[in-house]
Amino acid sequence: MATMKMTVRSVDAIRPPGAGQIDYWDVDRPGFGLRVSAGGRKAWVFMYRHSNVKRRLTLGTYPALSLAEAREKAAAAHHAVQYSGADPTNEKKAERRAETFAELAREYLERHAKRKKRSWRKDQLILEKDALPRFGKRKAKDVARREIIAMLDDIVARGAPIQANRTLEIVRKLFNWAVARDILGVNPCYRVPKPSTESRSDRVLTEGEIRAVWRALDAEAPLTAATFKLRLLTAQRGGEILAMRRDQISNGWWTIPAEIAKNGLTHRVALSDPVLALLEEIQPLGRGSEWMFPGARGEGHRVAVHKAHNRIRRRCGVDFVPHDLRRTAASHMTGMGISRLVVSKILNHIEAGVTAVYDRHSYDAEKRAALVAWGRRIEEIVAGEPSAPANVLALRTA
Repeated sequence: MATMKMTVRSVDAIRPPGAGQIDYWDVDRPGFGLRVSAGGRKAWVFMYRHSNVKRRLTLGTYPALSLAEAREKAAAAHHAVQYSGADPTNEKKAERRAETFAELAREYLERHAKRKKRSWRKDQLILEKDALPRFGKRKAKDVARREIIAMLDDIVARGAPIQANRTLEIVRKLFNWAVARDILGVNPCYRVPKPSTESRSDRVLTEGEIRAVWRALDAEAPLTAATFKLRLLTAQRGGEILAMRRDQISNGWWTIPAEIAKNGLTHRVALSDPVLALLEEIQPLGRGSEWMFPGARGEGHRVAVHKAHNRIRRRCGVDFVPHDLRRTAASHMTGMGISRLVVSKILNHIEAGVTAVYDRHSYDAEKRAALVAWGRRIEEIVAGEPSAPANVLALRTA
């Protein structure tokens, strides 16, 4: 085995062997070397072990790939093996197989979305809904910008403008990932504008709109209706509600685990009487699943409500998106005289400061009182009872 100090001059000076090939290994970076073939080809390689099996990864050819660039790639591969347990050789083979859009989508989900996004199932559903039926069998590199725009126009035409925006976001992320991994050269979504305008960052439903939405839920299946009611009653995020498990409910509290909570911290939600009654009502509908809202395919939990949302919106005549229900709950609670600090604790907003982690349970009593009062107010709104003065409502949290 030949070893040498790798410099541009020493690499240039290497002459090809008369036959076969010779490996030269860098004395400064173990596993990094140059394979020189009889025909004069010089290829950078990185040797490593995965599952106790020796593997060789070809990084590129010299001089197309410079010494400095090859060292960077070798360092990245070493880090992936050492700290992530990855197998760069298999990953490179998988990238070469990702020729069709369907194969590329599968690689994106497995190697990016599932590893880095709690909401990866939404990405999968969005791709399966429109992009895969349209482009699945096509070469990914052949998908053109005009075809992306045509797909988005068709989604808008069927009455789902916000869904068109979400589809563009996911397809753009997929192609950006492929470009970053050097699987594709260009992203056909580049400079494609959102097909629909979204200006809902401050949307809060009035009491009349809350009542209309709530009553429109009567026509939905109980499990579907419950996902919307819980958003309003608990003020929690939709993804956290859909991922609710039976073992997370205990003694009038719902504990959202850190791996589900958006800020990565375990969160306790007090359950008011209307919430407890609702959970008791839907519990037999779970078909013995560990999930409160099991997926239709019999595995995992439900991950999307956009079809139901469109039906409810048309039925009640209220223009809203599901996340508006969380914002509406927070706004109405502050309007009832509940302090912004307590509402922030209920929403599980990220807190600044070292002590924030240590006092997360110190507001349990206040959170329970606030959510009990809010649950009563929801019952009054649905029944059509007028709002009480804020100072009277605040007494309910005392």
